[in-house]
Amino acid sequence: MTEKDYLQDLTEIKSIMNKSTRFISLSGMSGILAGVYALIGAWVGNMLINSYQNGDSNFAYLPINFFEYILVGVAALVLILSICTAYLFTLKKAKKNNEKVWTSVSKRMLRSFIVPLITGGLLCIVLYQYNLIGLIAPFTLIFYGLACINASKYTMGDIYYLGISNIIIGLISTQFIGYGLYFWALGFGVLHIIYGFLMYTKYDK
Repeated sequence: MTEKDYLQDLTEIKSIMNKSTRFISLSGMSGILAGVYALIGAWVGNMLINSYQNGDSNFAYLPINFFEYILVGVAALVLILSICTAYLFTLKKAKKNNEKVWTSVSKRMLRSFIVPLITGGLLCIVLYQYNLIGLIAPFTLIFYGLACINASKYTMGDIYYLGISNIIIGLISTQFIGYGLYFWALGFGVLHIIYGFLMYTKYDK
C-alpha cells in the first residue's frame, strides 16, 4: 500500500465516522436566506415602529397591544420562512449526497437545538408579561446562541462560532436597551448571511 492509498483510506474512514456522529446536510444557502429574511423583517419592524411613534400612519390609531401583536407576527413569519427554507435546502442537499434527513444523529441535533430555544421563548413571554420588552431582543439572541452551541456537537463545528457570536451580541445589546432591533438584525441577519456564505463555500460547492 502506497502512502497515497493510506491517506485515501484515512480520509474515507474519517468521512464515515463524521456521517455516523454528525449531521452534515445543513445548507449554507438556507443560512444566507434566513439572514435576508431577518433583515427584511427588521426593516419592516423598524418602519412600523417609526410610523407608530410619529403618528403618520393608520398604525398610530391602533391599541399598543394590537400593534405589538403585529410585530410579533412579523417575527413569526420570519421564523416560519427560515425553518421552511432550512428544511427544503437540507432535504435537497441530503438527496444530492444520498443521505437521509431523519437519522438518530439529526434527531439528537434537533433536540439539542430546540430545548434552549423553547426555554428562551418561554422566558421572553414572561419578560413581555412583566413589560420588560427591552430585554426580549437580547434574550432571543442569547438563547439562540446557546441553542447553536448545544446543537454543534451533532453537526458542523462552525455553528459553534455562530452561537458564540450571537451570545456576545445579545450580551452587548443588554447595555443598549431601545436599540434591540438593530442588534437583532445584526445577529439574525448579518451574521447568518456571513455564516451561510462561509458554509456554502466550504461545504456546498
